[in-house]
Amino acid sequence: MKREARASKILVLGLDGMDPKLSKKFVDKGVMPNLKRLIKQGARREDLRMLGAMPTITPAQWTTLATGAYPETHGITDFWNQSKEDLSEIVYSLDSSMCQAEQLWNCFAEAGKKTLVWHWPGSSWPPTSDRKNLFVVDGAQPAAVNMSIANVDGEKMVFASNTVSKVGYKPCSTEDTGAGCVIQDLPEENTSAGSFLLERHKKKTVKNLFMSLEEGAAGLDNLPYDRVVSPIKGAEGWANAPEGAKEFYFVTSNGLVRRPALILKNKAGIYDTVALYRSKKDGKPLAAMKEKEFAFTVIDDCNVSGEQVPCVRNYKPLEIAPDGSRVRMWMSTALDISNDVRWSPKSMYQDVVSNVGHVPPFCQLGGSNFENCKELLNPVWAHYAQWQADALNYLIKEKGIEVIFSHIHFIDHQGHQYWNYALEKEGVGNEAGYQGLIEKVYKDADDYIGKFLYLLDEDWTIFVTSDHGLQIHYEDLPLLGDGMGCNVRVMEELGYTVLKKDENGNDLREIDWEKTRAVATRSSYIWVNLKGRNATGIVDPKDKKALEEKIIDDLYNYRHPKSGKRVVSIALRNKDAQVLGLSGDETGDIVYMCKEGCCREHGESLSTYDGYFDTSISPIFVAAGKGLRKGFTTTRVIRQVDFAPTLAILGGVRIPAQCEGAPAYQILDQEL
Repeated sequence: MKREARASKILVLGLDGMDPKLSKKFVDKGVMPNLKRLIKQGARREDLRMLGAMPTITPAQWTTLATGAYPETHGITDFWNQSKEDLSEIVYSLDSSMCQAEQLWNCFAEAGKKTLVWHWPGSSWPPTSDRKNLFVVDGAQPAAVNMSIANVDGEKMVFASNTVSKVGYKPCSTEDTGAGCVIQDLPEENTSAGSFLLERHKKKTVKNLFMSLEEGAAGLDNLPYDRVVSPIKGAEGWANAPEGAKEFYFVTSNGLVRRPALILKNKAGIYDTVALYRSKKDGKPLAAMKEKEFAFTVIDDCNVSGEQVPCVRNYKPLEIAPDGSRVRMWMSTALDISNDVRWSPKSMYQDVVSNVGHVPPFCQLGGSNFENCKELLNPVWAHYAQWQADALNYLIKEKGIEVIFSHIHFIDHQGHQYWNYALEKEGVGNEAGYQGLIEKVYKDADDYIGKFLYLLDEDWTIFVTSDHGLQIHYEDLPLLGDGMGCNVRVMEELGYTVLKKDENGNDLREIDWEKTRAVATRSSYIWVNLKGRNATGIVDPKDKKALEEKIIDDLYNYRHPKSGKRVVSIALRNKDAQVLGLSGDETGDIVYMCKEGCCREHGESLSTYDGYFDTSISPIFVAAGKGLRKGFTTTRVIRQVDFAPTLAILGGVRIPAQCEGAPAYQILDQEL
């Protein structure tokens, strides 16, 4: 049956981690005028909330938005699905071939609409239709376009000083030393969760047992980077070094290549500029920057397995001593500018690069280092958002794109880096510190939304939505409910998971399957070690139900060892989890959610939870434009599964085959 389109052009602005409660707070404060305009012209609930499906985790929720199906139906139940061969092994699930439900963009493409799916991290890559009017960019990881496929060199901090004797390089180190001091000897590598997180997109299956908070998602604020130290000396052997210039080296290509740099004086004799060069023979630098000034998307070569690969990266001197005795400088990751692997069609990549600019590298540093959050993480993401807005607008204006499903990750990424420090970091938990940075992120989000509001005057319909919000926890975190692998400690304490021991009785990072009856893996799931199903199984199937009931009782009765408070809000057997859309083979024998206040930023909690500083885990929903009521507030609970059928009705296309939601007909400008 053909349906008349109520809106001919539709733009979905997906902002990962955008919180309706915080958004409303900042709209009322006057920080978000563009979102306020969208609200006044469009339709939404008074609280701007959408009821999110569960688990409140990125790939599952973006897939729910795209299909109108619950995770039990579409099969993407976390960043990782569970290996059926090994309960301690998980399988990376940002792969469209793993999705068991039809995506809405296929319906638009089928109807003849030029449809763009831009970095949608929920079953979009590889492309799910071969129609020529479907355009797809990345989506195989959530962070940024090309981040995992084109990243060929790590993020770095360069510490140069006249007290250092030789160039030193240490890959993938971490530190929590505030501004960071110049050191002579580099420390041993810190094997935190960061290394695993940076590499996770490259691996299909992993075994990741963790026994402390820092080894899981709580370690996201301490990601590793490469550290470089270099002596500062008088400039020697240069083809064109100004009088009084000083030199040091920065290191690229995973430690294989040294590049020279000059520290330059101004007319007053103060050293205030760093100039980076490919070699001392070059007459012009790759980039020249004053203190706290960015050089964005600088082109250079990286040595990748013996091959010179053209790349772009960003730079910023955080400190230049006036006497030229000290420099602290940040270098972003390097992105291979020839890599068009995750662009379909590939010609779109060169088109965007030629007319908008190279895909910008981004920053992963922040956490407890406030300087990094303020001077690097936040402005680098703002720059990336501007590039993405320019790219989308170019494709709209010049390529005739009519329907866009877009995603951007800067709220979520910064949320994981430093949101909780708004409460926890003594001395900077105020408007001048981390709370002020959170407000700045939402101002950046509003600026991003504002880049597209002109489309309302051109008969477009715009949706602003998210997968989830981000809660700031205010109670002790349990070692349960972490999505990055197999949660050991709580289940060990309850007597269900047993670790092997060394000859001295110390825990080994290996499960003793002969004694383990159940394990907690990923965000919200517990699996019984079942005979006949699992290779390691020891639990007789006839005892499975009784064991599940006992585990559920123990979860409700469990108290955090420090606070003495209950940590589990709800626990259900698999068949009963159907009420949450989480039954089926891809979830667990038991599904549980942690209590409000003791969840990590999101993931293992109900989508209705609220946190400190007016944060919540709910996703946002605001829509305006052709086909929608104007200035309208509905009391209807708009569920995440309702998103796809609402767009389908507006666009006059069929509803995706496995859709379980219903159109939010109350917000339409005509009766359905």
